[in-house]
Amino acid sequence: MSAVTYERDQKTAVITINRADQMNALNEDVIQGLRNAFTTYRSDEEARCAVLCSVGERAFSVGADIKDSPKEMWQGVPSIGVPLDKPLIAAVQGYCVGGAYILVQMCDLVVASEDTRFRYPEAQVGFTGGLIAGCAARIPHKIAMEFMLLGQDLTAARAYEVGMVNRVVPKGQQKAAALEYARILERSAPLVVQTIKRFVGETLPRSPAESAALARDHLLNVRDSKDGAEGRAAFKAKRAPEFLGH
Repeated sequence: MSAVTYERDQKTAVITINRADQMNALNEDVIQGLRNAFTTYRSDEEARCAVLCSVGERAFSVGADIKDSPKEMWQGVPSIGVPLDKPLIAAVQGYCVGGAYILVQMCDLVVASEDTRFRYPEAQVGFTGGLIAGCAARIPHKIAMEFMLLGQDLTAARAYEVGMVNRVVPKGQQKAAALEYARILERSAPLVVQTIKRFVGETLPRSPAESAALARDHLLNVRDSKDGAEGRAAFKAKRAPEFLGH
């Protein structure tokens, strides 16, 4: 089975991480699978919204796979690796750790099962990619600092209290509850939904890491383009390049 699957449930795209045996740890296959799924969702004219979920009961995801780390984890993060103008709903259960929380943070709505435990341990392990800083733009400052710096578990109930999630449901019902939100969005005016999402995206401040990731994405696109390959080949062959603009 693919590390990430893309399916459609009526007018809702369902994007699923499939590494339950590894507690849905984020390796390169997952990150590129998410990137491809979000790209597919963006261009899917029949999909009005999407639900991001994972298989298994123990964890939504334990974050980056320390034995098989992704090369550029930001590439699989919605609205950073793939700009989206349609809503995304996270359905979360069990452990949601480190980089997995970044995925959830960038979703528009979040449904959590009652057994969910959010944790961000980067300060305790001595590494950060910096994307977590956007947390302070999305929940109260002191709560964000507690979550980012102390590395302690934040329960689903506490996450609901501080506005990190929209709804807490019994274990195993998170995906169904997320689809309830999706059904409302399916019936809503797409242009209004997209306009609100775009305006909110322009209203929320971006962290330095988010801006850097967006810039790097553009630079990688140039490097990996046909024109980039033509330029290198022409330089090596000592001839004039023939650029096509893609």
